[in-house]
Amino acid sequence: MAGGTISFARGAPSADILPHEAVRDAAARALAEDWERALSYGTGIGHPGLCQWVAERHGDLDPAQVMIANGSLEAGAMLFEHLLSAGDRVVVEQPTYDRTLLLLQRLGVELVPVPLEADGIDVGALEAALAEGPIRLAHIIPNAHNPAGCTLSSAKRQRLVELAAEHGFWIFEDDPYRELPFEGEPLETMLSLDQADRVVHASSFSKTVSPGIRVGYLAGPAEQIGKLAKRANETYISPNMLAESIVLDLCRSGELDRNIDFVKAELKARCDALVAGLGEQIPEAEFVVPEGGYFLWLDLAEGTDTVALLGEAKADGVSFVAGPDFMIDGGANSLRLSFAPVPAAQMSEGVSRIAAALARLRA
Repeated sequence: MAGGTISFARGAPSADILPHEAVRDAAARALAEDWERALSYGTGIGHPGLCQWVAERHGDLDPAQVMIANGSLEAGAMLFEHLLSAGDRVVVEQPTYDRTLLLLQRLGVELVPVPLEADGIDVGALEAALAEGPIRLAHIIPNAHNPAGCTLSSAKRQRLVELAAEHGFWIFEDDPYRELPFEGEPLETMLSLDQADRVVHASSFSKTVSPGIRVGYLAGPAEQIGKLAKRANETYISPNMLAESIVLDLCRSGELDRNIDFVKAELKARCDALVAGLGEQIPEAEFVVPEGGYFLWLDLAEGTDTVALLGEAKADGVSFVAGPDFMIDGGANSLRLSFAPVPAAQMSEGVSRIAAALARLRA
C-alpha cells in the first residue's frame, strides 16, 4: 500500500510528538542530583518527592494519600484485587476500556453495564442498577473517555459522589486524560468533591510525558492508600525509582507543563482533521466530538459489521479497533479511532481508506 499503513488502533502518540530531548535532559539531571534514590530500592509508595508533587497538583491532598505505580493500569489492577471479591457487582460504562473488562472478568465479579451519554455515564441507569442490589464499585473514566471520547459533566460528577456516599460503593476515577482538554482547564475531580472517602483517583504520566515512562499513581483515602502501598511493597518492593526521578525532574522544572501545552495543540489539530475527514467522507458516522484526549468513537448504520470492516480496511493499509472489544455485548456497528498516532496531514487519507473499505463491504 502506497504511503504505508495508517493506524488508528493504538492509544499512543506518534514518535514525532514525544519529548525525547526533555526526557534526556531530565534523566541527566536526575542522575546528577537524585542518583542515590533513583538507582536504589524505594518503598511501595514510590518516590516521596513525586508523591508530594502529585498531592500539590491535586490541591490540598496529604502526600500520604498518594502512591506511585508502574502506570495507572497496574495501579488499577492492584486496587481491584484489594477491593473486590468474586461475585461483587461492579458498574462498568458501555463502552469502556478493554483492559478494564479483562481485569474485572479475571476476578470473577458480576459486571453491571451502564450506557454512556454525550456527557458521560447515564446516571439514571446507574440508579436503576443500585435499586436492583448493592454495587461494590463503579469504574468511571471521566475525561476524554477511552474509547468513547466524551467528558463527564460537572453535575454528573457531583451526583456520582453523592450516590457513592449514600449507597456505600467505591468510585474508581480512572483519569489518565485529565490534563489533556483541548480548551480551558480540567474539570474538578470526583476525588476533590468526595467527603465520604469513597473515591480513589488514578492518573498517569504516560499521556503527558510518554507511554514508555510507565509512571502512574493512585490518590485517595490515606487508609486505603497505605494498604495498597503495603501490597505493592510485598509484590515488587517499589515501583521504578529511576523513571520516577526523571518524571519528578520534568514536573519541577516546568518541562511537563510545557509539554502538555504542546501535546494538547497537536492532539487538537489531529482531532479536528479527523472530524473534518469523517464529515466529508463518511457522513453517516455518528459521534461525540471529543473535548480532549486521544479517541473518537463512532457508530455506523445498523447492520454494519465493524469486525468485517476491519478485515477489509487492513487490506487498504488502515487499522482501528472494532466496537465489540469495548463492550460486554453489542458494539457490532461501532469502532474506535485513535487520532493520537496519526499526523493531521495523514488524517484525510486514513479516513478515505476506511470509507473505501466500507463501500466494498456493502457492495
